[in-house]
Amino acid sequence: MGKIIFYEDRNFQGRSYETSSDCPELTPYLSKCNSCRVESGCFMVYDRSNFQGNQYFLRRGEYTDYQCMGMTDSIRSCRMIPHHNGPFRMQVYERENFGGQMHELMDDCESIQERYRMSNCQSCNVMDGHWLMYEQPHFRGKQVYVRPGEYRNLREMGNSSMNRYSSMRRIMDSCEGQSN
Repeated sequence: MGKIIFYEDRNFQGRSYETSSDCPELTPYLSKCNSCRVESGCFMVYDRSNFQGNQYFLRRGEYTDYQCMGMTDSIRSCRMIPHHNGPFRMQVYERENFGGQMHELMDDCESIQERYRMSNCQSCNVMDGHWLMYEQPHFRGKQVYVRPGEYRNLREMGNSSMNRYSSMRRIMDSCEGQSN
């Protein structure tokens, strides 16, 4: 079980709100959220309500300022990432609606261009595990969390401002030792 504490001001100041589950809207508890502390587990935080907007992956640690996470606004919602210790499996497709080349992943992929000669990923089917997908190769740029399910286009994956995904990483175990 994960636990995250949000604070209204930077550097863990002001009122706080603690949760161990998904929270689609933080404003009933805090007027704004500018810092947080993850006590256990892993979370995705979003700069819009209902798990929308820019996303950022958090593991155990202290985050003194939302801007250091690449957020454009304060944190508005969060999603707890469940613990998963089974196999990982995802099919990535070159085009929307599962079109073009398809490749199956069972491990991290630093660059779909280098590994598969595939120019980009615009849809996917996550069969097992929880994954982070990145805009750029080598786990850089904007990131999006995907859990088991079918994602026919980039909008369904959670970030309509991105035009492709170029690398993918498994979210493993309790996330305690995983880097961003």
